[in-house]
Amino acid sequence: MVFEAITALPSLAERVRWFQDPPHGMRHQDSIAIRSLSLAQRNEGDVLERVEIETFLALAEELHFGRTAERLGLTTGRVSQVIRKLERHIGGALFARTSRTVRLTPVGEQLAGDLAPLVAAMEAALRKAADASRGVTGELRVAFLGEGTAPALLKVVTLFGERHPDCRVEVREVQLSNSRASLVDGSVDVLIASYPFDGMVCGPALITEKRVLAVASGHPLAGEPSLSVEVLADHPVVQYPDVTSAGFRRDRTPDHTPSGRPIPKGPAGASFSEMLTLVAMGRGVLPVGEHSRLYYPRPDVTYVPLHDAPPIERGPVWRAGNTAARIKEFVRAAADTANSVRLPDPGP
Repeated sequence: MVFEAITALPSLAERVRWFQDPPHGMRHQDSIAIRSLSLAQRNEGDVLERVEIETFLALAEELHFGRTAERLGLTTGRVSQVIRKLERHIGGALFARTSRTVRLTPVGEQLAGDLAPLVAAMEAALRKAADASRGVTGELRVAFLGEGTAPALLKVVTLFGERHPDCRVEVREVQLSNSRASLVDGSVDVLIASYPFDGMVCGPALITEKRVLAVASGHPLAGEPSLSVEVLADHPVVQYPDVTSAGFRRDRTPDHTPSGRPIPKGPAGASFSEMLTLVAMGRGVLPVGEHSRLYYPRPDVTYVPLHDAPPIERGPVWRAGNTAARIKEFVRAAADTANSVRLPDPGP
C-alpha cells in the first residue's frame, strides 16, 4: 500500500522529499491523495500540525523569534517550543541560533522550500472552495481611464450584473496620475485602460482602434491625408507623466521610429487634456487613438491618420495577486462581450 510505504520512511524530511518527487510509476491521484493526507492527518505524532507549519514558515521568513511571535499572536517561548518539537521530529536542527542572529540550516532551507508551495496550494484550494460556496457576492470596484472606455465598461458591468445580482459594482473614473496607484493600494479591483500596463494582468481587449497623430490645427501636418510613424522623428512629441507605466510610454511615445531614427521629446502633461493643450499650443505632436476625435474634439487640434502604426488595445487590467472570484467573473464577462463592443464611428 502506498500509505504504508510513505509512513515507513524514517523522518519527516524524507517524507516531504517523497511528496515532491514520488517514485516512478506512482499514479498522479495517489500522489495527490498522500500529499493531502500528510498535511491534514496526524500519524502517531509524526506529521506536522498546522501550528508547526505556520510557525516554521513564519520564522523562516522573519529569522527573528520576537517578530515571528508577534506576527502569529504567540509568545516567544511558544515559538521556541514549537520549533524544538519540530526539530525533534526532523532529527536535526532547522535553524542556527546565536545571541544576535537566526538563520536557516541547509535542512531548514530544504524543508521551507518543500513546504511553502504545498501550503500555498492548500490555502488557494480553500479560498477557491469558499468562493464557490458563497457565490459571487460583496462589492467589485471598477474604474475606467479615458472617456472612450466607458461604453465598453457599461456593457461588461451590465452582463456581470445579470449573472451575479448579489455582487454590487461600484464604478469610478481615475486619471493618469492615480490609475496605477488605485490598483496597487486596492481601492480599485479592475481598471479598464489601455495596454500595455506594466506589472499588471491585461486582457481580454475590449476595444481596438487605429492610431492617429494629434497636431495643432495650424501645423504643417494638419492638412495631410495620412502620415507615417517615421514623421515623429521630425517633431517633438508631447510626453505622458512619469506615473504612467514605462511600457505604456514606450508604446505611445517611443524613443525611436521603426527605422531607428531618434524621436525628440516635447514637454510632459499631467493629464490627457493638458497634453492636448500642449499640442494645440504647438509645443509638440502626440500619437493617440482614433476615437480621440469623438471624445476629445477641439477646434485647435487636428487628428491625422498614421497609416503604418499598430492598433491600440484597451480592456481590463488588474493585479496578478488579486484572484477573487468577483474579478475572475468580471474578466469572463469582459471576454464574452468583447466581440459585441461597437464604438461610434470616430469620423474622418
